[in-house]
Amino acid sequence: MAEIIPFKGVLYNMSKVSGEDVIAPPYDIIAPEYKEKLYSKSPYNIVRIDFGKELEGDNESQNKYTRASSNLNSWLKDGILHGSKAPVFYGYEIEYRIKEKPKKLRGFFSLVRLEELGKGIYPHECTHSKPKADRLNLLRTCRANISPIFSLYNSPDKKASGIMNRVMLRQPYMEAKDFDGAVHRLWVIEGEKDIEIIQNDLKGKPVFIADGHHRYETALEFKKEMNRSGGWDYVLMFLANTSDEGLTILPAHRLVKNLPENPLDILSEHFTVEILSSQDDIAGVLSGYGHAIGFCHRNSERLYLLRHKGSGLENINPALKELDVTVLHELIFKKLLNITEVTYEMDIAETREMVRKGIYDAAFFLNPTGVKDVERVALSGERMPPKSTYFYPKLLTGMVMYKFNETANKEDFYVG
Repeated sequence: MAEIIPFKGVLYNMSKVSGEDVIAPPYDIIAPEYKEKLYSKSPYNIVRIDFGKELEGDNESQNKYTRASSNLNSWLKDGILHGSKAPVFYGYEIEYRIKEKPKKLRGFFSLVRLEELGKGIYPHECTHSKPKADRLNLLRTCRANISPIFSLYNSPDKKASGIMNRVMLRQPYMEAKDFDGAVHRLWVIEGEKDIEIIQNDLKGKPVFIADGHHRYETALEFKKEMNRSGGWDYVLMFLANTSDEGLTILPAHRLVKNLPENPLDILSEHFTVEILSSQDDIAGVLSGYGHAIGFCHRNSERLYLLRHKGSGLENINPALKELDVTVLHELIFKKLLNITEVTYEMDIAETREMVRKGIYDAAFFLNPTGVKDVERVALSGERMPPKSTYFYPKLLTGMVMYKFNETANKEDFYVG
């Protein structure tokens, strides 16, 4: 099972910067216009390291990756960033709202020993090669984990959660509000007894990657490149207990082009098709069914509900075949409609508008995937299609980082 350890994290110096000026969302959800806004917030915004700009004249010796490394090292030298004096865990809370309901996601940052996937650490989604190449270049130049991997564990005893609840009564080390209005807070957990309780609570438990599959696979690749032991044997993770119920999974809806004529006729062989009105709340309708997929087409104002009859997926692993996202990708896209290019959108109204405008031919709407589905698929060794889950809220980059000590002994970056 996964081995977790405390570490000497790299933190922003709160006497020199404001949290909201220097943090950023995960790199893969930053739109170009928002990147410009982050650049203008502060010369020390973490986006300049984690997701820097490509500039005219860039080459092998001068590019966004070398600039990232230069920024990281100069900010450390100038005291904008500083390292913790001893190995610790870092408590993290996100206070947010979902459908106007207040919620809190709590967990902690830790180092986790890198293992081949399926040996204590389990993925649940497929990945693409391009993002992995980008993250590997950043690792090679910065020798650091800038953005954490978001992972889950399940501990009904909630012993680590109890530590978080107590620690979080104190004043946080850092606080910042994100672009959605969620408040992010960070605490240092340095008591030896607390550290021991947290480690024991996770001992023997599997860890499931929620967000950051690319980063984990990249960290594994970098470890193999180094071909010797060192700080890169570990990776920075945020770990949340699924028993705490602070987690939200949202669906990512699908937009497609180039459908065959009369797609509903084709789909009706394997689906019961129910006609809805254009005014129906498709998310509300879907939530009333254990399994169903919504559909809209640019040739009609109506919405449709597709209910799978159960056929067409005979050769799919049982852990996957009950998932709506599997039915959509493996049966509808691959077997019935021959769709190879898919665009993802979170907002239902925006999804429908892009179909109305003819930007896309059609859209498919999904219920969110459940946490238990993630665990079941991961433990079976299978993977869901990309964007099967959208874990919310997103972790901020810049709350804490982990820089490798190239010459460190084991005890220099953790206790144990």
